[in-house]
Amino acid sequence: MTPYWRVLAIRYATAQLPAAHLDLDADVHDAIGTLDYFIWVVSNGDRHIVVDTGFEPEEGARRGRQLIRHPVESLRLLGIDPDAVSDVILTHLHYDHAGNLGTFTNARFHLQDAEMEYATGRCMCHPRMRRPFCADDVTRAVRLVYEGRLVFHDGDFAFAPGLGVHRVGGHSRGLQVVRAEARGRPVVIASDALHLGHYLADGGVFPMFADYGNVLEGYQRLRQLAGDSGLILPGHDPGVLTRFAPVRPEWPDVVEVI
Repeated sequence: MTPYWRVLAIRYATAQLPAAHLDLDADVHDAIGTLDYFIWVVSNGDRHIVVDTGFEPEEGARRGRQLIRHPVESLRLLGIDPDAVSDVILTHLHYDHAGNLGTFTNARFHLQDAEMEYATGRCMCHPRMRRPFCADDVTRAVRLVYEGRLVFHDGDFAFAPGLGVHRVGGHSRGLQVVRAEARGRPVVIASDALHLGHYLADGGVFPMFADYGNVLEGYQRLRQLAGDSGLILPGHDPGVLTRFAPVRPEWPDVVEVI
């Protein structure tokens, strides 16, 4: 019998941005739109796996993002001690997904080979390509390699029964997504393979990517991973908080994906 996993989406920040910053084909005169920033927890009761670690407050402020609650503080409020987390899955190394790495003192970090190669390779000589990365975060990830705490993967892998990780690429070269069996149906944590849910219907693309074609192919991969009954969880969509119920009525920024 496949174990079921509980999936939590934790909003930790938000930003108001021009529509042209949210869709490659948006009209520059369109209204302001909203991006929310999430980390995720996949839990089976005995084990908490953190997916992404958010941005460092200083880096978020520098980029004009509004911190709602530090993501590590949110974990603590959920009863999850970051020192007790054994595994962190980094979907990619962009600043808003790979900050705060030093907080998880005993964790192993899971990353695609292609992502480290991209974040430390010749593409980063170009300002536009390195814009979504923070050098301090990437440097910390390299240090994790030398500490023996970064686990590299080359493509899809089974993380645990009922929990798989799948390389998609597109937005970043080594972008990976997480698929969990949750209460009898798959939940796909798309992260930045799908910034906003409506992209699946209208073919929209967030205007920052390593490979445009792979972004579009990634949408099809998400559909395949979810199947007919599954849920696809966008990485920055404010609708996530209204689509699912909060884990606590007084705390609307954390929802359980069911």
